Amino acid sequence: MTGDIPFDKVPHSIHYGPMRNVAGQGPLRAVLMGAGNRGREVYGAWALAHPDRLRIVAVADPDPARRTAAARDHGIPDSLAFADWRELAAAGKRGALEAEACLVCTQDGMHVAPALAALDAGWKVLLEKPMATTPEDCLSLVKASEDSGLQLRVCHVVRYTPFFRAVKEALDSGAIGMPIHISHSENVSFWHFGHSYVRGAWSRSAESTPVVLAKTCHDLDILYWLSGRPAELVSSFGSLSYYRPENAPAGAPGRCSPACPAWKDCPWNVDALYGSGERILATGRRADNPFVRAAAGAAIAGRRALRGFASVLPAPRRLGEWRSWPATAVSSDLSREGKERALAEGRYGRCIYACGNDQCDHQVVSIGFEGGLTATMTMEGLSNLDGRYIRIDGSEGTLEGRFTYAGERLELWSHRGTRKRVLHSSGLTGDAHGGGDQGLMASFTDSLLGRAEEEPLTSARASLESHLMGFAAERARLEGRVVAMGELRGGAGAARATDR
Repeated sequence: MTGDIPFDKVPHSIHYGPMRNVAGQGPLRAVLMGAGNRGREVYGAWALAHPDRLRIVAVADPDPARRTAAARDHGIPDSLAFADWRELAAAGKRGALEAEACLVCTQDGMHVAPALAALDAGWKVLLEKPMATTPEDCLSLVKASEDSGLQLRVCHVVRYTPFFRAVKEALDSGAIGMPIHISHSENVSFWHFGHSYVRGAWSRSAESTPVVLAKTCHDLDILYWLSGRPAELVSSFGSLSYYRPENAPAGAPGRCSPACPAWKDCPWNVDALYGSGERILATGRRADNPFVRAAAGAAIAGRRALRGFASVLPAPRRLGEWRSWPATAVSSDLSREGKERALAEGRYGRCIYACGNDQCDHQVVSIGFEGGLTATMTMEGLSNLDGRYIRIDGSEGTLEGRFTYAGERLELWSHRGTRKRVLHSSGLTGDAHGGGDQGLMASFTDSLLGRAEEEPLTSARASLESHLMGFAAERARLEGRVVAMGELRGGAGAARATDR
């Protein structure tokens, strides 16, 4: 059946090498549904960097500024730039445009209908995570993909990173013997959590998805992939403890501004995040390399000086302005005036303690897998640095790793000696997903251009089980009980021994 992945072949079949075009074939033609951060700034940017591999030929986005920007990036004519994804899908269905693939990068609650329409138009689909907001909709996507024989690949990009590939290969090689327990943490920095899950589009679970799916479905997917077996039991605890009105400084207004008595020292100061980008640049101050730390400090100081210069003299108002994510989520106009106007009027300018948010800012999930393997996944939204930490203990050794913006390192310790082996190491990446976005796009385009024969690493079916784990975790948290995974699978064959 389409989407089945032989477990023993998965870690060795991913392509990470240099990309060369297939002889006699032009680039893959794709349409883009959703031209926000992931659609335009990640996958769209990848297409621009690899024109021999992928070409975006049409776009749909309700925001005219984003739609226009994406069309300009890719040379898309007005006739193929749509305000509604339905119009784009209809154009494909009636043969008004030629394409082989569709990138669905809409908001969480808008994944199912666009993906189904894309399959119906005959396109292979790259679908942003999470697949859907209910188990039933996830299953409907799996069925539609397999019934059509068309690839539907989910953007669980962490599987495609060199770091987690090294973890997987170490486990499969028997380096630590029998795996006994996996301890995994997803540390979301205070500014990132505040941007996305307090002020941002994922601030309320009913309007998007619970944070255990919206953010940590990557992590549950990694645990499922590394374990090599289905989960049996899930429990979870978590709550919204800090980002609440009662924790606001005395006298704080409803919007983040210099009028707030805590403005200068507040970690969630919007100017330090969206204006100067100091919060992002500070990541470099935590790098292992002292030269990187010094360079980051110099960049922060220089940006402060430029912005000060631009504020008092008739200099270009763009001097020192941060013009990348997360500022791009705030406004399409990245001038100082444009951002200040958007912050004064929109959601991202609210006081961090007055956003009406309800997502857990910390949560722990405990999982009992088939065969006795156990795992814990911890997410917290007040970390000093974005990143993941993992420790896997086995009968013959231990794997310990950190996967962060500031650097990556994976070590193997054998129980038979005191020396460690470094299996993977890299410095400051500046990449939120450690090369996973690039690995995903390389694998996706390779498979559709005929360069690779392997089944998709993150097909709809391969990604289904970890989504069900997320739904189980939220049910367990809300109901205060241990949830048996059979409740979610419901006899629908959601996971089989070969689907990993």
